[in-house]
Amino acid sequence: MRQPSKILLIEDDPAIAASLKDGLERAGYEVIWESSGAEGVDFARSNQLHLIILDVRLPDGSGFDFCREMRQAGLRQPVIMLTARREEVDKVLGLEMGADDYVTKPFSLPELLSRIRAQLRRAYGQFAEAGTNQLHIGGLVIDRERGQVVRNNQALSLTPTEFRLLVYLAQHRGHALNRAQILDAVWGYDSDVESERIVNVHIRRLREKVERDPGRPALILTVPGIGYRLVDQS
Repeated sequence: MRQPSKILLIEDDPAIAASLKDGLERAGYEVIWESSGAEGVDFARSNQLHLIILDVRLPDGSGFDFCREMRQAGLRQPVIMLTARREEVDKVLGLEMGADDYVTKPFSLPELLSRIRAQLRRAYGQFAEAGTNQLHIGGLVIDRERGQVVRNNQALSLTPTEFRLLVYLAQHRGHALNRAQILDAVWGYDSDVESERIVNVHIRRLREKVERDPGRPALILTVPGIGYRLVDQS
């Protein structure tokens, strides 16, 4: 029998945590609840997890900072942030710290489940399967089987979403891809003005890691009025 996906929920409100834990477990997930950011980070660093749900406001600090701490520690599981803040700057900040997606409170359980399924499917499903195992782009070696990107024998620290985004661009090298196409392929949901900003933020973060000069990108180019194109080079 297939083991259920293991989710870490970091949420300080006991009522919200209990409701989410019950709903996620009824949906077939194994859920571990931690009420503080520090405890959540410690648990994530010492246990195998598939996905992390992280509240922005925690009693011992900001979820943004804890997300950054997990990424700096090398944790690559998808992170979905829960926020009561609707300001764009807060959502962008979460993505800049390494989050893969966010859900704004109040939200419905079906909405959260949909986001979870999309993240798990793309982190451990089609993009994780071996196909063309290695792609060679601009001095990078993209190893799909290992989920790793290497330059000059040094592995780059990409999050799962950044890796999937790079794979998708590399698989369509030379083609101008609009943000709606990228959202559908990498995140698994329909495009709107707000969600298209997710693509912009992740492209910027990806450039910071794979471009030799992120201020003058030579690998991932902006196509005005359309979206982005990864140059056709090996």
